[in-house]
Parts: sequence; C-alpha cells; structure tokens
Amino acid sequence: MDQCSECGFDYRPERAPEAAAAIRRGAADLAAALTAGVDPARRRSPQQWSPLEYACHVRDVLLVQRERVLLARRVDRPVLTTMGRDERVAHDGYAEQEPARVAEELAVAARLLANVLDRLTADDWDRRVEYNYPERVERDLRWVAVHTVHEIRHHLLDVRRQSADAR
Repeated sequence: MDQCSECGFDYRPERAPEAAAAIRRGAADLAAALTAGVDPARRRSPQQWSPLEYACHVRDVLLVQRERVLLARRVDRPVLTTMGRDERVAHDGYAEQEPARVAEELAVAARLLANVLDRLTADDWDRRVEYNYPERVERDLRWVAVHTVHEIRHHLLDVRRQSADAR
C-alpha cells in the first residue's frame, strides 16, 4: 500500500520519525472536530460510524499501536492479532460514550503512543512485526507509525465529511 485510494494519504516510511508529532496534532484535530457542534453520536447512515464512534476507534487504535510497538521492542518479529475493530463498537459501547471524555482520552492516547515513538532508536525503526491489516504481511515499525498517522487522518476526514453533510 503506497497511497490510500480514498483519502490520498501517501505512505512514506521516511516520515516515520515525524509520526509522533503528527499523531498528537491529528488527535487534537479529531477531538476538536468531535466537539464542533453537530451531534457526534448520530450516524448519518446505518453503514457509517458516527463521529463519536470514529473518535473512539482512533483512541483505541492509538492504544493498541502503542502496545504493538512496545511488544516489537521486546520480541523479535511478533505476530500481531486483530484489535477487533468492528466488535469494539458494540463491546465498548462507543455510541454511548461522552464526547468530551473521548476527546480527552484521544489526547492521552496520542501522548502515550507519541512518547513510545519518540524513544525509538535507528535500530528500533527497523524492528519488524507480522502485521494483520489490511493483509497479513511483515512490516517494520516505520510502516506501523506511518499507518497510524493514516488512521487518524483518514478518520478525521470521515468525521469532517459528516459534519459538512450535517450543515
């Protein structure tokens, strides 16, 4: 995957050292979009998550990615398992969570992951994991970091589109 066909995000592994800052900014932007006036819990269609559900998903992605990076520093080539993306919506009650609290949690999750990424050495960036999405393939931590930035930007676009449609 070099570029996301939907949002245009360009996967550039050389940008991995900038990922921590991009993750902090992206989480702040998503938190701001979440509390920007439209009903964040309302789905615009049954097939599309609400802004609140997207924000909860991104929060959880940040926490899961942090644990994956930490695991990769302890274990050579760990095999990563799915985070249960779709199941979490119901299992964690995304739609019932308080938007302001989710916005705070987004900031905390971003700081936690950014701290771990900021501490990676040149050798750490080369560590590899067997990543499970979008298909099972071996990736280095550069890709994991850049992919996480993509997750935030892609879902921020999803939320902004819904906000624009609601107006």
